[in-house]
Amino acid sequence: MVEVESRAKRGRDSYSGRLALFSALGGHRITYLMAGAMTAVVYYCLLGLGLVVAKDAVPYLFLVVACHLITVVIVYPWYRLVVFPTSGTSWIVGYLRFYAVGLSFLGASLAGLPLLVELAGIPLMMAQGLIIIASPPLSYAAHRAWTFRDHEKP
Repeated sequence: MVEVESRAKRGRDSYSGRLALFSALGGHRITYLMAGAMTAVVYYCLLGLGLVVAKDAVPYLFLVVACHLITVVIVYPWYRLVVFPTSGTSWIVGYLRFYAVGLSFLGASLAGLPLLVELAGIPLMMAQGLIIIASPPLSYAAHRAWTFRDHEKP
């Protein structure tokens, strides 16, 4: 059994307590995997919903871009507060960096999906899943080294 001591007053929600919990779960790797899974679920749900609602009235690449933008807005706070909580930049600057890294993966989707869907005949959601499989390790490295590092430290 592991005992955790908190300096927070009894009954108060503690930011450091949440950080201690995630730290005990394995730090960045576990929280990043959780964030990646959450991001994929949010994105897939939005894309699936968009495909059902729009049917064939909207090109699927437009839906990919729209769902990507909405997903980034939804998941950024989790990355900022839980996965990389020591970021020294403002929320706006951090978000812009976060989105810049995300744009490279959006570009991979925009280039890869037509190849996989139209040329190889793979269903859209499956093709997107294949592209996403390569994203987490590259995204983690980019976010840790650039997006969420403390830019004020030498």
